[in-house]
Amino acid sequence: MSVADLRQTYDRGVLLESHAAASPFDQFTLWFDEALTAKVPEPNAMTLATVDPTGQPSARTVLIKNFNERGFVFFTNYDSRKGHDLAAEPRASLLFFWQPLERQVRIEGTVEKVSEAESDAYYESRPVGSRLGAWASPQSQPTTREALEANEHLYRERFGDDPPRPPHWGGYRLVPHALEFWQGRPSRLHDRLRYRLTDGQWVIERLAP
Repeated sequence: MSVADLRQTYDRGVLLESHAAASPFDQFTLWFDEALTAKVPEPNAMTLATVDPTGQPSARTVLIKNFNERGFVFFTNYDSRKGHDLAAEPRASLLFFWQPLERQVRIEGTVEKVSEAESDAYYESRPVGSRLGAWASPQSQPTTREALEANEHLYRERFGDDPPRPPHWGGYRLVPHALEFWQGRPSRLHDRLRYRLTDGQWVIERLAP
């Protein structure tokens, strides 16, 4: 079988305007909770797409750590590639793909750093190994496994079991202006409902698949 012959029939659900929540955040919460109930592997995993000053896009998988009507929060190294991208162009998109439910959610918006207090609170909730890893890894820079392990040992010796949050590490919040909810349907006539922020109000519109 060739790659071109790989196909799947989507028939697990429908998404109609009459059933959609008025708020995209309520709709996201509903679908996220259903992904948890269905035991979708890592339902909090999302693809984050950014663009650098030359216009080169890049994408990677990160984990959402909080969401509400203010936006969608993730944490990372500010000196990483995505950190440099967002410093130059503070706009991004997110993609959740919950394959067992044949659903995806696309989110577009502007990105801002969360408060120092919010970054501190989340950092302190992490396992010690992850907290030390934030110090040990010069994220997105060339390195070796030996260098990473040496750095981890160095910072463990320095900080013990209570490392402070590194100044180069913290959170971002994507503040959305558009969210699209996609539900797979047979014959590739998928349901696509987009919530678009217009004059401070969320407008729902159906997109052709």
